[in-house]
Amino acid sequence: MKDFKEVSLGFTEEEAVREAQRCIACKKKPCCNGCPVEIDIPEFIRLVARKDYKGAIRKIKEKNNLPAVCGRVCPQETQCEALCVLIGKGKGGPVAIGALERFVADWEIEHSPHPSLSPVGGEGKGEGAAKVAVVGSGPAGLTAAADLAKYGYQVTLFESLSASGGVLRYGIPEFRLPRAILDRETGYIESLGVEIKCNILIGRTVTLSGLFEDGYKAIFLGTGAGLPYFLGIPGESLNGVYSANEFLTRVNLMHAYEFPKYKTPVKIGERVAVVGAGNTAMDCVRVAKRLGAQDAIIVYRRGEPEAPARRAEIEHAKEEGIEFRFLTAPIKIEGNEKGEVKSMTCLKMELGEPDASGRRRPIPIRGSEYEMPVDTVIIAVGQGPNPLIAHTTKE
Repeated sequence: MKDFKEVSLGFTEEEAVREAQRCIACKKKPCCNGCPVEIDIPEFIRLVARKDYKGAIRKIKEKNNLPAVCGRVCPQETQCEALCVLIGKGKGGPVAIGALERFVADWEIEHSPHPSLSPVGGEGKGEGAAKVAVVGSGPAGLTAAADLAKYGYQVTLFESLSASGGVLRYGIPEFRLPRAILDRETGYIESLGVEIKCNILIGRTVTLSGLFEDGYKAIFLGTGAGLPYFLGIPGESLNGVYSANEFLTRVNLMHAYEFPKYKTPVKIGERVAVVGAGNTAMDCVRVAKRLGAQDAIIVYRRGEPEAPARRAEIEHAKEEGIEFRFLTAPIKIEGNEKGEVKSMTCLKMELGEPDASGRRRPIPIRGSEYEMPVDTVIIAVGQGPNPLIAHTTKE
């Protein structure tokens, strides 16, 4: 398993039309309430059913500037699709809204040489238009920049890394979100008049005060949550322990999987343990398998039903031979005389009453401690905001 080509191939035209025809166009549109950007879902699906794909993509882009991205990585099963009225009616489950959005976006890529523009009625750009800075080029920054540009503002988007996209570029593998798709989406946003400046770290290269001094009237902060959390257990500083953030950045942004073409290798052992069970953990473990790990293992302290990853990502991981150890919590990482990972000590868990998150609390089972031989550990237990801007900004 060394292929980084996209795994999920999406609908054919026939499949898309058939799926769109399942929508009953209910009057209350509960699916729209589950969409964070409030796409008129029944309307774009109606247009797909009529094979008016150009109309469908225009309808989507009235609200969503990243349809090809969202169609691939947005958690529709817990948002729009979760509110579909077909659920529980014995009619084959919810309409596959995300897959239909992806189909329409991919249709545009294939049939249109230039991304379609969907202005929302701003006053138009001109020398007197207000300047707005957007900090961070992840999904929030790209969306804000596009919407502001549609309203007629002069928008400059600042990215600290060498290419735009933020977590979409460095945090999601090629086999889930091809770079050509992301480049097309960012190209659309640039076509709206957004200027993208890379290799500028706001808070260090330039401060917020400096941006205001340069004439920006407003600043949107979309820097995301890029500071990794760790477990706080012994051994996390050993060689062979990575944060998910570092691991995926090396692979996705620095092309570690194409070594020696790119001189940015990432060392992976024969037995890799990934701690966590979210989408990022699934990305890490599937990448590790592709990089040559003989055994790639998910270690998660709760059970499979509590795993926050999308069900499709868990199923893909299983199909690729990933091992899952649920109800297992690491308590120590052991190293050899060279300071390299040699094993991870774990406890078996059982589930108690629900905690503040609504999920059942994992409780250690007394006497269940055991040693798991591993030579690489990747910590994928969440991330928080980087405090750099806050630390360099005066009150």
